[in-house]
Amino acid sequence: MIKKAIIPAGGFGTRNLPVTKVIPKEMFPVGSKPVIHYLVEELKESGIEDILMVVSSHKNLIVDYFDSSLALEAFLASKNKLHLLREHPIPDIRIHYVRQPYAKGLGDAISFGKQFAGGEPFAVVLPDDLIFSANQPALGQLIEAYTKYQSSVIGLKETKTEDLHHYGVIKGEPVEKGLYRIQDIVEKPKQNPPSHFAAAGRYIFTPDIFNELEALEADSGGEVQVTDAIKASLGACTVYGKLLEGERYDIGLQKDYLKLIYDMLKTEKNPQ
Repeated sequence: MIKKAIIPAGGFGTRNLPVTKVIPKEMFPVGSKPVIHYLVEELKESGIEDILMVVSSHKNLIVDYFDSSLALEAFLASKNKLHLLREHPIPDIRIHYVRQPYAKGLGDAISFGKQFAGGEPFAVVLPDDLIFSANQPALGQLIEAYTKYQSSVIGLKETKTEDLHHYGVIKGEPVEKGLYRIQDIVEKPKQNPPSHFAAAGRYIFTPDIFNELEALEADSGGEVQVTDAIKASLGACTVYGKLLEGERYDIGLQKDYLKLIYDMLKTEKNPQ
């Protein structure tokens, strides 16, 4: 079973500037909780026991959020208001941190988790994407596919043509309903995307991915792309794409973030 997950949270959040100069996108409020709280809940519900958060020096708010605040707890206790914290408890899960000195892409961030993974398959969950499913959590759906096929699996969502340039897009061969054997993957295609199936911020990798990442050179923008590592592995390994059930919200896109807030207001409750 998959028991470890990496959350890469070291980037500058350039799609959400200027607010991300002071507030990490992972801490954007969604109801009474920040984005990253929902991710950790999803990981807990999917059976994950250990999380490695890859952060940078300007992401101390994330570390503080998951830490205890003795002064706040003492204050609330004195006012008989401790229940306010208990309404949205931090999931009981082990969280570790590592610093990424420079924002050099998703692939670079994942490479910081090699020692953490310890030679085991592991999950990667991107804080840009919230996926709410009425049944099985998004990562749990990937774990189910990995358990059956014992190969790396990428979470996919069918995506509108005008939005495909934001994501890695696959070319795949159907294996069963909702599951594809990936034949190619293109990072942020500007034209002629190979399909409408885009990576949805959920991955399960076998440890081989670290060898592929180490062999890569940075692209023209100075970043190491995990898409390139996946593409390089296709000759030697089978990688699957799993079409995920549930509603996806890309927090990096203002229209998605506002839609999420609107959907919450309509239902008058958290959308999970």
